[in-house]
Amino acid sequence: MRDKDFVEVVVHGLTMDPKNNNPVILLKQKDGQKVMPIWIGLFEANSIAMSLGGVDVPRPMTHDLLRSVLEESGLTVERVAVTELKDNTFYATIFLHSNDSSRIQVDSRPSDAIALAVRSQCPIFIMDSIFTQSSIDLDSIEIEHEDTKDKWLEILDNMDPEDFSKYKM
Repeated sequence: MRDKDFVEVVVHGLTMDPKNNNPVILLKQKDGQKVMPIWIGLFEANSIAMSLGGVDVPRPMTHDLLRSVLEESGLTVERVAVTELKDNTFYATIFLHSNDSSRIQVDSRPSDAIALAVRSQCPIFIMDSIFTQSSIDLDSIEIEHEDTKDKWLEILDNMDPEDFSKYKM
């Protein structure tokens, strides 16, 4: 993975698509105003929201379990990356580093990779060509009424992971 081919992003927020009521994760360029949405499953949205919100659970959830297994096996999550877009489906890779300095790449769904990245506090990247094709510049959003745009941006900025608490499994 060459860094110049990738854009580093952070989780900007989680929201629900009003058309189909599916969760959407918003990945914002770390040093910019572009955001890329990825529609994800409810379980993954809940997992990401709980981790971002610092919600403690009495027993490990799936992504917590995966992180623990990796750590106990001597593997560290170095970074995750959205690496492909085929037929409107995103693909991701989890980059692992072992105690003996070897590196391992594991195919993943972006939602699982991001959930693991949030728990591991590692960087998230998107292939530059995918980000260029799929991102939206927050400053260029044209909405009929400016107050609606401001309200939408405020909702995204103030998104609380607890908003997903009604979906706890």
